[in-house]
Amino acid sequence: MDIRTTRRELIGGTAAAIAALRIADAATTPATHSEDLKLGVASYSFRKLSRADAIKGIKALKVQYVNIKDFHLALKSTPEEIAAARKEFEDAGIKILGIGNVSFAKPDEAEMKRNFEYAKQLGAPLIVMAPTMETLPFIEKLVKEYNIKAAIHNHGPEDKHFSSPESVLAAVKNMDPRMGLCMDIGHSVRAGSDIIAAAKEAGPRLHDIHTKDLSNLSDKDSQVAVGNGVIPIVALFKQLKKMSYKGGVMLEYEVEADNPLPGMQKSFAYMRGVLDGLKG
Repeated sequence: MDIRTTRRELIGGTAAAIAALRIADAATTPATHSEDLKLGVASYSFRKLSRADAIKGIKALKVQYVNIKDFHLALKSTPEEIAAARKEFEDAGIKILGIGNVSFAKPDEAEMKRNFEYAKQLGAPLIVMAPTMETLPFIEKLVKEYNIKAAIHNHGPEDKHFSSPESVLAAVKNMDPRMGLCMDIGHSVRAGSDIIAAAKEAGPRLHDIHTKDLSNLSDKDSQVAVGNGVIPIVALFKQLKKMSYKGGVMLEYEVEADNPLPGMQKSFAYMRGVLDGLKG
């Protein structure tokens, strides 16, 4: 998708989104409490906004962590462009926890290496990725070379390669421990997985989580703000705390793309409330 074209075509929606950012920034209570899980944003949530506006949105949400999607920095960017983008996030007080989702479907070693170079230049410790069984061996080689984790993203019943957390874990079980899982909890429940059991099974191979909520566990189009659906968020957070999970818990808000802030605000309010409740 061409972000510049999208912004011209959707200028009205974007203006509304920016207004929402300002309102949210003024209205959001400062996050003065300590969060023992790293709540963050998958920048795909802001896919119809520019990088500058996405950064404003992340700041308005009082979030410190991001996974950068290539909407906000093209994978073929020059080293100078990557350095400038990294500085924009870091100057805003936002830590880059990862990049992606990035396709590793083609067995093109030069392209795969370029993706790892991109992550390295951003200072990202992991790549959320969509590989195939064919590309896994070379990915493992790059993981060892760059010391950057591979967080394989499961995409639900439609994914012929990695539909569930269990399918990812089965594929990497004899590989380097940095070969692991980005568990998308929405796609996982649609694949019939118990996300609490999957998190426990993954253990140290659970490198990243994409958080969302569904009102119908079998319908990918039923996404709602986190807390308004039926995915067991409280039980998942309990399990993550129990296992001392150190990775990101990244909100991937895939609905209301023209103005995602209100739903994202509700999602973070709920997740922070859960974490506060678990401290008691």
